[in-house]
Amino acid sequence: MTDRNTPLFAQVANVIDAALDALTAAGTLPAGLPRGAVTCEPPRDASHGDMATNAAMVLAKPAGTNPRALATALVEELVKDSRVTAAEIAGPGFINLRLSPAAWLGELALIARAADDYGRSTMGGGTTVNVEYVSANPTGPMHMGHCRGAVVGDALAALLEAAGHKVIREYYVNDAGAQVDVLARSAHVRYREALGEAVGEIPEGLYPGDYLVPVGQALAAEFGDTYAKAPEADWLILFREKAVAAMLVMIRADLALLGIHHDLFSSEAELQASGKVDAAEAWLRAHDLVYDGILEAPKGKTLDDWEPVELPLFRSTKFGDDQDRPIKKSNGAWTYFGADLAYHFQKAQSADALVDIWGADHAGTVKRIKAAVAALTSADGGTAKPFEVKLVQMVQLLRDGEPVKMSKRSGNFVTLADVVQEVGKDVVRFTMLTRKPDAQMDFDFAKVVEASKDNPVFYVQYCHARVCSTLRKAAAEGFAPADTDLALLGEEEQALIKLAAQFPRVVEGAAIAREPHRVAFFLHDLAAAFHAYWNVGNDRPEKRFIVAQDGALTAARLFLAQQIGQVVRNGLALLGVEAAEEL
Repeated sequence: MTDRNTPLFAQVANVIDAALDALTAAGTLPAGLPRGAVTCEPPRDASHGDMATNAAMVLAKPAGTNPRALATALVEELVKDSRVTAAEIAGPGFINLRLSPAAWLGELALIARAADDYGRSTMGGGTTVNVEYVSANPTGPMHMGHCRGAVVGDALAALLEAAGHKVIREYYVNDAGAQVDVLARSAHVRYREALGEAVGEIPEGLYPGDYLVPVGQALAAEFGDTYAKAPEADWLILFREKAVAAMLVMIRADLALLGIHHDLFSSEAELQASGKVDAAEAWLRAHDLVYDGILEAPKGKTLDDWEPVELPLFRSTKFGDDQDRPIKKSNGAWTYFGADLAYHFQKAQSADALVDIWGADHAGTVKRIKAAVAALTSADGGTAKPFEVKLVQMVQLLRDGEPVKMSKRSGNFVTLADVVQEVGKDVVRFTMLTRKPDAQMDFDFAKVVEASKDNPVFYVQYCHARVCSTLRKAAAEGFAPADTDLALLGEEEQALIKLAAQFPRVVEGAAIAREPHRVAFFLHDLAAAFHAYWNVGNDRPEKRFIVAQDGALTAARLFLAQQIGQVVRNGLALLGVEAAEEL
C-alpha cells in the first residue's frame, strides 16, 4: 500500500520506523531491537501536537542509552520528512509531532477515495477467528436478557472482518441438558391441549409460555393422539428434537430482526453422540492432562454431609486455575465443563483464535475453560491458540422509571422481537454498545428514542442526517462538494479532519482488544465535534458549510462534511446500524 492510500497515522508510524532504521544504520541504535511496543497515537492533550510516540522511551533501555538522548537523535531524523513540521521532546523522552496542513488534507482526500472501505485493513492477515455468541438455551424465543451479548458478538465479528480476519460466527446449541427434557415435557402438555384436553394451569417446573402453543399444535397435526396417553419414554426424545428444532426456527427469526445471522449452529447433543467428548477425554489422558482423583471437600462440608467420589479431573491448576476440575459427574454424565472442553477443542480445529461472548453470571467458569483451551491447543509443544472470554452484564429494562421483570419460566418476559418492534433495530443495536459490556446497563424505553443530545443513538444518527441535509440543500442552491481548494479549510475544520483520521486506528485497536464499543464511543466523539462546529455557524454565518458568496470555500466545506458523513456511515455499518439520511 502506497502512502497515498495509507491512513495518516499509519504513514507517520512508517516515518518513525524509517527514522529508527536510519539511527540503526548510523550505529546510534543496535540492530535487532524489537519495536512492538513503539506507538504512534494522539497525545492526551491536543495542545501538545498532532501525534506522539514513545519510541525513545521504550527503546532506550535495551539500546543502553538515555531516553532523552535517543529522543534528540530521533527528532533530527523525524523532521526530515515533509509531513512533520515540528518534533518536540516532552518529559522524560516522549516525542510530540506536529504535521503539515497538507498531510491532514491528504487524509480527507483518502477518505473520499476509500469511501466504504475507509477504516478497513489487512492487519488480521486472513487469520480465522471463531466468535461464539448468543448460545441461549433453545427453550424459548429470544428475550432482552440475550440481546446485549448478541449485539456485542455480532459487532465484534464485523469489526474483526474489517480488520482483515476471516470470521466464523457460531451459536452453540445447548440441546443435551436437563432443560431440553423440560422443554419436551412442556411441549407435550401443549400437544395434549391442542388435542382438546383441558390441561389447566401448566405444572410447576415446566415452561408455561404461550410460545409453545403452536409447537403443540404442530405435534398434534403430525402425530394425532398417538402419544397423548403414551409413557414418557415413548415420546421424550422425539418431542425434544421437534421442540428444539421449532425453537431454533424462532431463535433464528428473532436474531434476524436484529440483523444477526450465524454461520454455524453447533449441537451439543450431536457433539456428544459423535463421541468427540470421549475422544477429547482420551486425548487429554494421553497427554497426562486428565487423571482420576478425589476432590477436596467443599468449604463448610464435612464427611457427614459429603461423600468423596473418584472422578476424572482435568489438571486445570497446571494452567492457573485454583483447583483441578471434574469433567464427569458421579453418575457418569458429562459436566458442563467436560462438554465445553470438548466443544472448544472442536472449535480450535478450524480457527486460529477463539472468542466467547458470555453472560456475566458465567464469570466463575472463565478461568477453567481458558486453562482447558490453553492445554488443548498447546499440549503437543505448540503455542496455545489465543482465546478470550468477553463477559456481558445483564440489561435492566425500564418503563416509566420502573424495572420490567423478565422470567422465561413464568412466561412473563419481554421478548427481543417486542423491543425491536417498539423502538427499532438500529436503536437496540447502538444502545447495546454505548457502554462497556462488563458495565451494568439500563435500557429506558423512553430515553432510547428521545430526540436529544443526551441520547447517543440520536446524537450520532443526527450527525449523519445533518450531513445529508446539508448536501441536499447545497445541491438545491447549485453547490457541490469538491477537493480542488481544500487549503481554504482552516484550523477549526482541520480539527474535524484530525478526529475523523483516527477512525482506522480505532478500528484496529478495537479489533485487537475485542471491544466493539470503542467504535460507538468514537462515533459519539466525532458527532459531538461536528455538532459543535455546526453550532459555531449558527452564530457566525461565515463559518457555515454553505457560504453563498464564496463558492470555493463552500465546495471545500461540503467536501469536509461529506467525508465526515462517510466516516460516521462506515462506523455505523460496523455496528450493524443503518445511517439515517433524515430524522
